[in-house]
Parts: sequence; C-alpha cells; structure tokens
Amino acid sequence: MAIDERFEDLEPRKAKPAPKDLTVMGVAEIEAYIATLEAEITRARAAIAAKQAQKSAAEAFFKKG
Repeated sequence: MAIDERFEDLEPRKAKPAPKDLTVMGVAEIEAYIATLEAEITRARAAIAAKQAQKSAAEAFFKKG
C-alpha cells in the first residue's frame, strides 16, 4: 500500500462547487436539474436514516449488557 493511500483521509476536503448558472438553461433543463437534485436529496436522506438505524442498533446492543 502506498503512503498516499493510507493518508488519503488527511487531505483537505474539496471546496464547495459553484452554483450552476441557471440563466443559460431552458425550462426543461432546469426541471431536469431539479429532478437530479431531488434524487440526490432522497439518496442523502436514505443514508442518514441508515446511519441512524445503525447507531440505534448499536446503542440498544450495548445497553443490554
């Protein structure tokens, strides 16, 4: 394993991408963009729910002991 692979997590996070220029997009393009964003929001919420369920399961497991 290369050193770079082991310390990958230590690199600073990338800057937030600039917002899209909506003025150059047509209505259909903006609607498609919104649909893409909504799908990503749904995916992010599912990831949050999964992590919360894992945390709750771990807390319940260790409380039984």
